[in-house]
Amino acid sequence: MEKLSTGNNLLNLTNVSKSFKKSAGEEHLVLDGVSLTIKEGEIVALLGRSGSGKSTLLRIISGLTRPGSGEVLYCGKPVTGPVKGLAMVFQTFALFPWFTVLENVELGLDAMGVPQDERRRRALAAIDLIGLDGFESAYPKELSGGMRQRVGFARALVVEPTLLLMDEAFSALDVLTAETLRTDLIELWLERRIPTKGILLVSHNIEEAVLLSDRIVILGTNPGRILAEIKIPIQHPRDREAPAFRQIVDEVYELMTKRPRSIAGKVEVVPLSYRLPSAQINQLAGLMEALAAEPYNGRADLPEIADQMGFGVEQLFPLLEALEILSFARTEGGDVELTPSGQSYVNADILQRKVIFAEHVIRHVALAAHIRHIIDERPGNRAPEDRFLRELEDFFSEDEAERVLQVAIEWGRYAEHFAYEEGSGILSLENPASYTAEP
Repeated sequence: MEKLSTGNNLLNLTNVSKSFKKSAGEEHLVLDGVSLTIKEGEIVALLGRSGSGKSTLLRIISGLTRPGSGEVLYCGKPVTGPVKGLAMVFQTFALFPWFTVLENVELGLDAMGVPQDERRRRALAAIDLIGLDGFESAYPKELSGGMRQRVGFARALVVEPTLLLMDEAFSALDVLTAETLRTDLIELWLERRIPTKGILLVSHNIEEAVLLSDRIVILGTNPGRILAEIKIPIQHPRDREAPAFRQIVDEVYELMTKRPRSIAGKVEVVPLSYRLPSAQINQLAGLMEALAAEPYNGRADLPEIADQMGFGVEQLFPLLEALEILSFARTEGGDVELTPSGQSYVNADILQRKVIFAEHVIRHVALAAHIRHIIDERPGNRAPEDRFLRELEDFFSEDEAERVLQVAIEWGRYAEHFAYEEGSGILSLENPASYTAEP
């Protein structure tokens, strides 16, 4: 199938930034200098990990949130509030359970003041188009997840949007249902059976982005900045196993697993070892064991190991980042490889693993080493967690600071560098081995 020809710009974002105030009145930067264009006839996928500001960016585009700075133009006009001509499909379906399928689809038209007869005609046509003919009188509780998401698509398409926004629209579905919906959507798009002139697809599924889009935009995290844009010059229908497809998937994996110290000339303020990903120790051990085993023998293609372990981006990338921080593995060219230390960890018994992990935590995780150093220096060798939270809030939002600290505490406790009393929030040296952090 030939893809639609691109034409005029539907959306222009220029140097868009957004901050939110923390409880202390300080600003937390979520988006920083984001510039993005979507043309007629184009599907653009926006990829980014948690903390990249994808949801905030969607809200800014749809007019639900104002940017702190920068310019947002839709069809050449400034966006100052909710925009006619935009519609969104959500991850969680967002259907009203007390309304039927038909009533749910009619809601947007009702809000637009469309007369009842036309509203009914357009809603029935949208339901038929999306493959739900016969379920007009059903309630959401009677439908499967895939059918409920079809109602979400019908509700978005019935208003005849010029630009369709999709916020993780397939991520709550099982694999087969999601694949069927993707296929149906791309067929409707290519056969010009929907009035939409452009689609912005927010996803954390790399293969989904390569399968559907004409261009992929990758956002970095904390704050969200555009790291790269990749054009996909492959005609539909696309073969997931084709060399060109796999090459692009590998390229995206490589870009998303890089941890640059600076982006577009901007130096990172937060030490990389303070940016701790949410990674449980048993999951890290499981991933290292899988890498060490046949057929990988210490080195694996990222898409392949992700598929084998059933990991999506949001699960795999934090583990890879944690292994890199701990110097147990490194990623390069879309591959992940165990370091000699990682291989030693896999080959060790339970007690030896704890020793190896403890050495790497104190050597490579600056936050854990800092916590241990402070506890060592304080009278009674005790310190409240709030003391470290206040430090982290200089760099992160309150929620992110708490998450990062909890990761450091989990790793530090497992390594026996310090103990933690959850009720009082006190960190101490009451139980751990006497392992002194280097200054």
